[in-house]
Amino acid sequence: MMRKEEGGIGGEKALDLFLKIGLDERTAKNTVSNSKVTANLTAVIQEAAVTDGCDRAVGNHLYTVATKFPSNALVHRPTLLKYIVSSKIKSPAQLEAALSFLAATAFDSMKVDAFEAACGVGVETSTEDIEVVVDEIFEEKKSVILEQRYRTNVGELFGHVRKKQPWADPKIVKQIVDAKLYGLLGERTVADDEKPIKKKKDKSVKAEEKTILLETPLQKPSEEEINPYSIFPSPEENFKVHTEIYFSDRPVLRACNSKELLEKHLKVTGGKVFTRFPPEPNGYLHIGHAKAMFVDFGLAKERGGCCYLRYDDTNPEAEKKEYIDHIEEIVGWMGWKPFKITYTSDYFQELYELAVELIRRGHAYVDHQTPDEIKDYREKKMNSPWRDRPVKESLKLFDDMKRGMIEEGKATLRMKQDMQSDNFNMYDLIAYRIKFIPHPHAGDKWCIYPSYDYAHCIVDSIENITHSLCTLEFETRRASYYWLLDALSLYQPYVWEYSRLNITNTVMSKRKLNRLVTEKWVDGWDDPRLMTLAGLRRRGVTATSINAFVRGIGITRSDCSMIQLDRLEYHVREELNKTAPRTMVVLNPLKVVLTNMEDSVINLDAKKWPDAPEDDVSSFYKIPFSSVVYIEHSDFRMKDSKDYYGLAPGKSVLLRYAFPIKCTEVIIGDDNTTILEVHAEYDLAKKSKPKGVLHWVSESSPGVDPLKVEVRLFDKLFSSENPAELEKWLGDLNPQSKVVISDAYAVPTLKDAAIGDRFQFERLGYFAVDKDSSPEKLVFNRVVTLRDSYGKMGK
Repeated sequence: MMRKEEGGIGGEKALDLFLKIGLDERTAKNTVSNSKVTANLTAVIQEAAVTDGCDRAVGNHLYTVATKFPSNALVHRPTLLKYIVSSKIKSPAQLEAALSFLAATAFDSMKVDAFEAACGVGVETSTEDIEVVVDEIFEEKKSVILEQRYRTNVGELFGHVRKKQPWADPKIVKQIVDAKLYGLLGERTVADDEKPIKKKKDKSVKAEEKTILLETPLQKPSEEEINPYSIFPSPEENFKVHTEIYFSDRPVLRACNSKELLEKHLKVTGGKVFTRFPPEPNGYLHIGHAKAMFVDFGLAKERGGCCYLRYDDTNPEAEKKEYIDHIEEIVGWMGWKPFKITYTSDYFQELYELAVELIRRGHAYVDHQTPDEIKDYREKKMNSPWRDRPVKESLKLFDDMKRGMIEEGKATLRMKQDMQSDNFNMYDLIAYRIKFIPHPHAGDKWCIYPSYDYAHCIVDSIENITHSLCTLEFETRRASYYWLLDALSLYQPYVWEYSRLNITNTVMSKRKLNRLVTEKWVDGWDDPRLMTLAGLRRRGVTATSINAFVRGIGITRSDCSMIQLDRLEYHVREELNKTAPRTMVVLNPLKVVLTNMEDSVINLDAKKWPDAPEDDVSSFYKIPFSSVVYIEHSDFRMKDSKDYYGLAPGKSVLLRYAFPIKCTEVIIGDDNTTILEVHAEYDLAKKSKPKGVLHWVSESSPGVDPLKVEVRLFDKLFSSENPAELEKWLGDLNPQSKVVISDAYAVPTLKDAAIGDRFQFERLGYFAVDKDSSPEKLVFNRVVTLRDSYGKMGK
């Protein structure tokens, strides 16, 4: 039995009453489920004497009064309602002004003249009046508009118009402003849609900011810093309005779940958090996906919930089994375990049936425009010629599309949204297109495939996702997301957008990455110079250091941040410093002959760890020391200086873990420049105490060269911090991003190193064994240098 709502009216009667005043069905149902708003709105309708119904615009104003009227001025509410019903107050701006005036008046007597003046009662603003004001503003702001073109803040222009003509019709204002912009600037160009290049801050400003930062006392970390997932609501709170969608031809849609839908959802999930990581299998995952995994899998793990790995496989042209296999494998490597692996294609039948239902409800139509025509019509905000075709006809044509009876490119199914919206992603998005291509997962069953905009939100709903988390570039698609779920009466997940991860000196768009790989600018998807997760892993970066980096930058909504590569390298060093044993390798060997040593070999102890206890045998490794050792060419000079700690004629240095040596002779080549070898004497008693300490490698036995290895020194792939903004971005590739040293010398113990093993080469950096290694020759990738500029600047 239906319970009685506050105010003495039953739920069914209340719903009927709210529909009569023009509220859309969803808003009316949601209102009935809220006893307080139901009582307020019922009282307002009775006070306004419109229980038999009224115009939809009036009804929307009554709803606003019921939800926003100041409680300290209830005595004046009947008066305001008379102005609304008589259309003396008819615009949202007037109503807003009226509510502000009455809140200030409170229980005092209301002065009618002052009230009407404050609300613009009786003021009629003609189109000509608006045009005059817009012309004045454009003339005043002309230089700025010409400079910024279509990046001009249109909202700011609206604000100036409203100051001069507060009661002007917003729709007319928008039409005139849009027309004026077009008349002044002409057609939009490609440059208008590009992101502006951000200016670098003045160094003096940065210095000042740093000084302020240092002077600020240390504060306790916020709850969000301790637990980055604390910002997300619980599943049972998912009854609130997600977003308001403004239409040009109908009331505002306040997207939210009904009480019934939410209860049904919670019964299925048991109130647990359900998230999804939804990569498209059209390439390898990059470090931006590491942030997405941290958000999606991390939230589910922190709340004791579940996270799907869902392949967004709606585009069979770009998808490969190779990419599908890679994604599953790399998710596991990153430390995440999916609750279940699904594919959007698993739901193709349900998606098709819901598309048929969408057509039946009058929310979709089959269109015959070409892609270029659709683009042109959308830019001009014009309806398709087939937008209003009969539902029966669209159902027949959509069935023909499914059965392969219409040629590819000759028809699409489009959602009937709002071609006059301010949001480009509400311009009748495509739901289905024809592609006579077999699907890598679904086979050849289908020749029509759903779009991302159609499938993503529906599959989120089908899988009972509680938190649909995505990057900020999808924020404008939020309206379309909720419009479609509302149109099909489906459960609505909580959508939250966070900033995309942008790192300096690299590119992360899949299109650019694909070009780098296919045109062989790099050595495959796992090239160690790329920010793909496969590339980072091959380079020697650990999953734990990537996750620590992602956690450190936080789940922020700030969309203007470019993270310095140094910050990632800081986290890599932090881990490798604790986990990578020390060893010695000489990259560019210079032969040093110890003339006072016999042809014998001494086995010395070298530390794997700097703070290793002397009595722990496992913390040491053996290195041979003989009469022929090798040091770095860069550690020898013919001329000594006070600030130089290397070897020079007549100068002594200490060979790490061994003995001091003193240069006694230098052998020069025929060109009188090239240093062929150095002769020196070693101090067996260690009486001398030189300041300089060098790493070195020795012959393991007389006349036998040390272990020869290949070392690859990787650096930033691009010279510029943000190559993606450059028109000729490939021209910015760093020619020194990969330097191969084929004949480096290493200590003998490295011969047993396995692929993936990591070491600190003393004084050189951190290195990992590459998969190109063979039993004949090891190959090492430099993971990161020892220098830490980020740590020095402060975390």
